[in-house]
This record gives sequence, structure tokens and C-alpha cells, in this order.
Amino acid sequence: MSELCLTLICPPAVEEKMLDLLLLSPNVTFFTSTATAAHGMAHEDLDQTEQVLGRARATKIQVIFAAADKAALLDAIRQQFSGAGLRYWVTTVAETGEIT
Repeated sequence: MSELCLTLICPPAVEEKMLDLLLLSPNVTFFTSTATAAHGMAHEDLDQTEQVLGRARATKIQVIFAAADKAALLDAIRQQFSGAGLRYWVTTVAETGEIT
């Protein structure tokens, strides 16, 4: 089975809602979330501290899922988070597994 990795850069304001969506999604096999700094954001979208630092606070979420579920997963995210400022990219996963 072919798997993909969806990487999301999520603003703090919608982080919990995004995590809830992923936890309830039947299409998601596994995901992680970590605090991160986002660079290259529009200046007007940053608060004063972020403008001085040149980076925005964000959460990086990486989701592993079956390639066949890509459209359904992205559609669900688009429906709930339109206009929320999410950034994303999708990459192919060469191999996954669990070290036991």
C-alpha cells in the first residue's frame, strides 16, 4: 500500500481544532505535532513580537495516510479550515514501520 505524508503548518488559533479533526479521521494512520517557527509569512499576518523576530509561532503536524485517501483528507481540511492560514505539502513515504 502506498503511503503519503501530509505536513501542515498550523497557526496556534486553530491547532486544537485541527488535532481533533485528525484524531477523529478514519483516513489517518498516524500523526505527530510539534511547536515550530514559520518563516516567510506575510508581514501583516504577524503580531508585533513575530514581526521583530521575523518568524511566526506555529504547530507542525505530520500525518501518515494511504495515498488513496488524499482527496478525502484534504477536502475535509479545506472545508473546516478555509481562510485559516494553513500551509501544507504532501510527500511520498518510502517506508514506514515500527521498531520493536
